[in-house]
Amino acid sequence: MNKPVKPIPDGMHTVTPHLVCAGAADAIEFYKKAFNAVELGKVPGPEGKLLHALIRIGDSPIMLVDEFPSHNSFGPKSLKGSPVTIHLYVQHVEEVFNQAVAAGAKIMMPVADMFWGDRYGVLEDPFGHQWSIATHVRDVNPEELKEAARKACG
Repeated sequence: MNKPVKPIPDGMHTVTPHLVCAGAADAIEFYKKAFNAVELGKVPGPEGKLLHALIRIGDSPIMLVDEFPSHNSFGPKSLKGSPVTIHLYVQHVEEVFNQAVAAGAKIMMPVADMFWGDRYGVLEDPFGHQWSIATHVRDVNPEELKEAARKACG
C-alpha cells in the first residue's frame, strides 16, 4: 500500500517565493554569502542553466530558476525592475544588512527606525530582486500605528 502524499511537503510553507534570476547558480552563491542561505538541491538544465533550485534562508524555503526567454521566464533585470520585495526578518538587522552589502547588494534605503516598530532597510541584490530586511524592536498598537502613519505620510 502506498503512503499518502502530503499536499504541502515537509519543510515547505503555504507561500514560497520562486525567483527567476539571470544566473540562478550565481544567485545561490550570493544568497549563501549575503543571507547565510543553505542550498537544499538543484536540477540542472540545458546549457548549464538551472531548471529548479531550492535554498533555505532562516526557516523559509525559496525556489530559484534561471531565465528561459523561450518559456516567457524573465528576471527583474530583463524586465527592468520588479514590483515585488522579499521581506526578511532577522535577529540583527545591521549585521545581515552589512553582510549583504559586502556580498554585493546595493543599498536602496539605509537601515533606520520605522514608525511601525521595525529597524528596517532595503537592498537590491545583484540579480535585481529587492529585499527589505528588518528586526522588530517595539510593538505598536493599532491606534499608535494609525497616528504614526498619518504623521509619516502626511
